[in-house]
Order: sequence, then structure tokens, then C-alpha cells
Amino acid sequence: MATLQVQPARLGGRFRPPGDKSVSHRAVLLGALASGVTVARNFLEAEDTLRSVGCLRALGVPVELEGGVLRVHGRRRWSQPGHVLDAGNSGTTIRLLCGLVSGQPVEAVLDGDESLRRRPMDRVVEPLRRMGADIQAKDGRFAPVRVRGGTLRPARHELPVASAQVKSALLLAGLYAEGRTVVVEPAASRDHTERLLKAMGVQVRSRALDGGGVEAVVEGPARPEAVEVEVPGDFSSAAFFVAAAAAQPGAELVVEHVGLNPTRTGLLEVLRDMGAEVLVEDLREVAGEPVGTLLVRGKQLRGVRVGGGLIPRLIDEIPALAVAAAVAEGETVVRDAAELRVKESDRIRTVVRALQAVGVDAEELPDGMVVRGGSIRGGEVDPGGDHRIAMAFAVAGLLSREGVKVVGTECAAVSFPQFERWLRVLAAR
Repeated sequence: MATLQVQPARLGGRFRPPGDKSVSHRAVLLGALASGVTVARNFLEAEDTLRSVGCLRALGVPVELEGGVLRVHGRRRWSQPGHVLDAGNSGTTIRLLCGLVSGQPVEAVLDGDESLRRRPMDRVVEPLRRMGADIQAKDGRFAPVRVRGGTLRPARHELPVASAQVKSALLLAGLYAEGRTVVVEPAASRDHTERLLKAMGVQVRSRALDGGGVEAVVEGPARPEAVEVEVPGDFSSAAFFVAAAAAQPGAELVVEHVGLNPTRTGLLEVLRDMGAEVLVEDLREVAGEPVGTLLVRGKQLRGVRVGGGLIPRLIDEIPALAVAAAVAEGETVVRDAAELRVKESDRIRTVVRALQAVGVDAEELPDGMVVRGGSIRGGEVDPGGDHRIAMAFAVAGLLSREGVKVVGTECAAVSFPQFERWLRVLAAR
């Protein structure tokens, strides 16, 4: 098991994050169904995205990947796989493939690692059944999931929890159905699927609803057309360094070519509310996604309350936010984030225990946490195999008094294989 010892250090420099994980997944998954050859440059070559590549190859889709350039030769009809489709730790892979495979003339079993087998699949299985899918999950809730593809019908879905993965699976299933498939969420979740579908010529409409909620509609049947995509830098990977720099007085960090999709950048709003100086320059659009440069100058932060519709826009960044809150003045309270309990780990429990292990006063709430800021003493953290918690507490070492040791850091390769290298570069001042 790999360990990483991080000593206190001033963070700074220039950083270009790896390709966006969410966009990379969608480039290969939608490209597999498209007419023609989809090309994605700056594709993220990490364990999660490579699971999507491997599953599609098993379904008979030719996929080439070399030097960060992905080429997917789309096929209207996929082939019967010769083995179980292993999504590893990737919830995006298994859930989006549930939607895509449901309309293909194949039978497939989708499975994953021990962590993925604990994550709820009924939230995608049940609505797919309403579309006519022949799909079954273990005990009705968990992986492995067996899908027998066939004819699908359109449906209207009202999701109890905002989830980009569930929404995407249902919109992708809607590509096979004749008519309008509608997905309504209580709050806006990531819209990478809708943006890429539009870029590929598919009719997708999104709108805010009176009284709250967001509706996404796809008209089927529809087949995407191949495109060339420049994958932006991953905001969630950048978030660890952004949060640490924002919370460290005197730190200066430049993050180049980073995705700034507004459904992903809730962390920036919270950091600004805490008193951080975070500026955006060179804002532009690349393949339907906003991209720009972040300038971060560290300040003494203050505690805030976070909740409501903002949570889906920073759900993956809460471990990094918790570290910034640990050195802020006063109390930070996170609510309405019960979804954290069914991520790669129970992120509420694991983050709070990790904070306590490094000397921070923190407590669990049923749907969030309370972090009483001040300072990070240091200590040893076990992230429980969760890549985002491992990286969050590695940067906590930079802000600590005595240093932080993180065990099991190999899990960072799920989303950010070069994390340790960039940590050394940005802390070498």
C-alpha cells in the first residue's frame, strides 16, 4: 500500500490539470454510438475512464487511444460481449452503460469492484424499467446488473435526487425510444451529456422550471454524429490545489485550460464567500464547454454555511472544501449533502474522521458536517480507498503544522494519476 508524507509548504506556481473525467467518459461512450469517428484530444487516461474504454471494446466498438488522443469508430449495433463488463470503481461507466446497453441487441452483465458494488443502482434500474428495459440488479439495488437489450419507449422521469449519472443514463436510453424522454431534477446537476449531445447534432432541450427544478428533454430516436473534442482540464482535479491555495495566505496559483462549466464550479462561489480571491481570465468555449484560466491568491478564510441547490454543483469538491474550512476562522456547516454517503465511500463519515485524525474539531450531520476551523495539527489519514479524500488530505499536509501522512494513495490513479508529481511541483517553493 502506497503512502505519502506531506510536510507544510507554501503552494504556488502554474498548473494545467489533466483532462476532465466526466467529459472524457462521455466522449468515448457517445462516440461509440455515433456515426463516424469521434476524436477526443486531452483524453484523461485514468483508471475510471479506461474502464469505459475497455467495456466498449468488449462490446465490439473499435477504440484507439495513444498519447492522450482518443479515436472511437462508432457503431449503431454493438456486439455480444464475451465476458462480464467490469466498470471497476467507475459509477459513470456502469450507470451510463446501463442506459446505452438497454437499447442494444445484446445481453450483458455489468459489475465493478467492492466499492462500486455498495453504490445504489436501483436509482437507474427502476426508471429504465419504466422505459421497457429488461434490467435486473442484485437484490434489486446493487451491482452486478444484468441487461438484456431491446425496444425502449419514451417516459417522463422525476428524480428525487439530482444526479448527472442517472439523468445521463435515461437521456441516453431515450436516444433509442420514439418520442420525448423527459428527466426532471430538483436542482441542476452536471450537464456535460446535454452539451456533448447538442454538439453531436442531437435535439436536447434544458430549462429551469417554475418553482424550482430543472428539466432535460431528448427527442428520439436519434443517433449522434461524430465530432472532434478538445477535453478541458478537470475542475475537480484542480479543486484540491485551488482550495489549498485559497486558504493559505500568501499563496499564488495559476490554473490553465480548466473547465468552468457552471454546473461544476460551486466551489469557487463558496471560496469567494469565505473571502478567497479567485479570478477568471481568458474565458472561452471549447466543444460546448466553458474553459478559462483561474488566478488564486491565498487569504485568511472565514467559515460559511453551504447547502440547497449549490450542493450538486460542488458535490465532488466537498472533501477539498472541508480542508479549506479546517484552517478558516469560525464554523463551516455543510447541509443537504446526504448523497455523499453513497459515493466511493461514505464521504461524510470518512472526511469527518480524517479531519479529527489531523486535529480538527469536526462532527457528522445526517446530511453533511460541521467543521470548526482554526488549524490543522497533522497526523495520519486512511482515506478508505477514496481517491478524492486521499488527495484532499494530501494537500491538507501543506496547510498543517506537523505534516500529514496519507496511506493508500494509489487510489488517486482512479481520476488523477499525476497527482503526486504535481503536488511536488506546486509545493517546491
